[in-house]
Formats: sequence, C-alpha cells, structure tokens
Amino acid sequence: MKILRFMALLEGTSLLLLLFVAMPLKYSYGMPEVVSWVGRAHGGLFIAFNIVLFYHVFKGHLSEVKGFLGFLASLLPFGTFYYKAKVLNKSFRSE
Repeated sequence: MKILRFMALLEGTSLLLLLFVAMPLKYSYGMPEVVSWVGRAHGGLFIAFNIVLFYHVFKGHLSEVKGFLGFLASLLPFGTFYYKAKVLNKSFRSE
C-alpha cells in the first residue's frame, strides 16, 4: 500500500508542475518544450497511479467505491493529495 500512497503524491505533484510551472513557462516565456516533457511525465504517472490503484481494488485491498474516488481524484488538481490524506491514510493505518 505504501507504493499507492507514493504514487498519489507523484501524480499530484506532476499535475501541479504541469499546470503551475510548465504552462506559465510556455505562454509567458515561449518555452513549449517544458510542457512537452512535464506533460509526458505526468501522463505516465497518471496511468501508473491508476494501474496501481485498480490493482489494489481487484486484489480486494480497496473497495470499488474507494477505487472510483481515487480515479476521480486523479483528474483534479490537489485531488490525489486529498485522496491520500482522507481515504488512503484512514484505510491503511494499521500498516
């Protein structure tokens, strides 16, 4: 389960970097290559987070509802941070 929590942090951080660092650099300073690199990294981390998330759902470590909430959280800025804090940390305190 630790890897799921870590992936939530990575995915959330990559989205924030894309939105609040790479996009302003592209439009304010004409640096589109930053969006290309950060966007690729974020895309890979988004897919990896959801694969790990649904792996835990299919193994029975998380309910389907918590898995779906995790997917929805991965679509929103700050969503995976909130999901980690409110859902994952409560679900797996005994670890």
